[in-house]
Amino acid sequence: MPKSQVRKKKVYTPPTDVRPTTTAATRKPSPVWLPATAVAFIVGGIGWLVVYYLSEQEYPVASWGYWNLAVGFGAMVGSLILLSRWR
Repeated sequence: MPKSQVRKKKVYTPPTDVRPTTTAATRKPSPVWLPATAVAFIVGGIGWLVVYYLSEQEYPVASWGYWNLAVGFGAMVGSLILLSRWR
């Protein structure tokens, strides 16, 4: 069986006028409070949901009903948003 020909491609070099001006070395690291707050949101959200289910929907706030689920999952989504900013 004949061997196929290998195409030679040029190495792509982006134009110099559209390169990003910020590099990874110039960006500042994230503050210390950011990962601590994100972990607190995760633990708080999971804790909120566990208490809600184990108390048969009487605690943390009985009058909120199923909105307690929104609070628990909202805290966990908030932690994901914070962790997306972490460098």
